Amino acid sequence: MANYNAIRYNHDFLGQGGSLVLLSTFTSDGSDANATFDNTIITDTYSEYVFIVNSLHPETNAKYLGFSPSIDNGSNYNLTNTSTMFFAYHREDNGGSTALEYGSGQDTHDGSNVLISGDTGNEADECVSGIFKLYNPSSTAFVKHFVGQMNSSDGGSGTATYDFAAHSAGYINTTSAVNNIKFTFNSGEIQGGTIQVFGVS
Repeated sequence: MANYNAIRYNHDFLGQGGSLVLLSTFTSDGSDANATFDNTIITDTYSEYVFIVNSLHPETNAKYLGFSPSIDNGSNYNLTNTSTMFFAYHREDNGGSTALEYGSGQDTHDGSNVLISGDTGNEADECVSGIFKLYNPSSTAFVKHFVGQMNSSDGGSGTATYDFAAHSAGYINTTSAVNNIKFTFNSGEIQGGTIQVFGVS
């Protein structure tokens, strides 16, 4: 287990000071149904977890990256979650529309799969990257908050492709300890990329 003491955890989005401890790295073999981090990784050792998504590539065009939490180490992903999202977008060739919008279609209310990115294309050079943070998953007193910032190239073709900068936030509506997190696209496999998970000390 590497201790990234040289990496100071002080970005405004990430929070106040601290050190990142690398706990696990998922690397897609090109045909993964999901990326799962189980109860050997999500424990009561840390009260903050940071997931770094790097160039995750979907099998199916124009799909959203999401996550599902579990309190029984993945036997069920049936927790109720509430989330919201807003995003900005801009087309590669500077044509079309540009906007900053509330993503009402990406909201979750009592849903088991929480969307955390804009749509992502499946052309060879398209992917999603960003940061997702989960707060105090082992608490048995409070709901579990999360925030995300993801950047994706959408399902357009050629220079009609849009860049999406998506900002999501919400909570897992349980006071039971969450000990398993699964990342998936809302359809199709993960066909490339990595996700690193860090504990914040």
